[in-house]
Amino acid sequence: MSDLLKFVQDEFVAKKDFPDFNAGDTITVYYEIKEGEKTRTQFFKGVVIQKRGAGITQTFTIRKMSGAVGVERIFPVNMPALQKVEVNQRGKVRRARIFYFRDLTGKKAKIKERRR
Repeated sequence: MSDLLKFVQDEFVAKKDFPDFNAGDTITVYYEIKEGEKTRTQFFKGVVIQKRGAGITQTFTIRKMSGAVGVERIFPVNMPALQKVEVNQRGKVRRARIFYFRDLTGKKAKIKERRR
């Protein structure tokens, strides 16, 4: 059964070529919004909190601060409305899921940049 699922996922789901990113990276996600008959592109820029799942069911969570309120958004990797993903800054974190980032404010909420 799992072989059949894997075959269907590989054959019929279009792969999108997004850059490699991990938790702690600051990225900008461009996605399409439909309002009535019009469509427009909107972007969401923030820090990747987690990547979850594998293959067709993979998702990633992005957090940004809008004023004093934290806003999180979950994007499925295979969402048809996703247009592109840009990596703005690589972050240096020790964990794959940085939920502790939600409680940090001010200078503590900065993530150091990873050097190459």
